[in-house]
Amino acid sequence: MSSVSNFLSRLLQLTLLLTAAALIAFAASDQKPVQQTKPYALLFGTVWGADQRPIAGVTIKIRRAEEKKARWTLLSDSRGEFAQRVPPGKEDYVVRAEFNGKNRPKPVETTVHIENDERADFGLHLSQ
Repeated sequence: MSSVSNFLSRLLQLTLLLTAAALIAFAASDQKPVQQTKPYALLFGTVWGADQRPIAGVTIKIRRAEEKKARWTLLSDSRGEFAQRVPPGKEDYVVRAEFNGKNRPKPVETTVHIENDERADFGLHLSQ
């Protein structure tokens, strides 16, 4: 009798284990697929001072070359860096850095060319 009860006990354990595994597999398959982001290009810049050190808090204005007004305005971070996603595709962007602190250096701007969904790294050097 004990061998029959041992067998039933193990059968119950196995059934519970398989049920738990099936529930886990079902829950994992019910997850939503990872949503893909739209393609984009990235303008990534660093603002440098006359002493060749990065400058935080510089106002950055970005516009398409054929436009007059800036589309994006942002600030450089504590490492003097900034980044802006722009639509992919062939386009020229004018990036302008304006410092609003003491001893205001002259604003500086550069043109950055994008071909597709790529990252363009560049630096802006402010001088006194």
